[in-house]
Amino acid sequence: MVEHGASQTGSGAQTEVIRRLCGDIPDWKLVAIAALSPGVSDLELAVAWADNEDESRQQRPLSGVTAQIYDILTSDEEIDEER
Repeated sequence: MVEHGASQTGSGAQTEVIRRLCGDIPDWKLVAIAALSPGVSDLELAVAWADNEDESRQQRPLSGVTAQIYDILTSDEEIDEER
């Protein structure tokens, strides 16, 4: 498996990996995440946090690309909570 999406030629391969790891997300989220050229590990960790599956959440905060992906994945949840 390729670690960095940016090293995959063509955006189709990268978006395919993002869809596989992030599931059924809106196209605007897919485009925003793809623009970050994330690595697979960034995607996996952000998805685990978004799904509340990472047991070490209290011990280490997200940073960099992983934090940006998490923000994108959970952005509509924040809007729904504000209503």
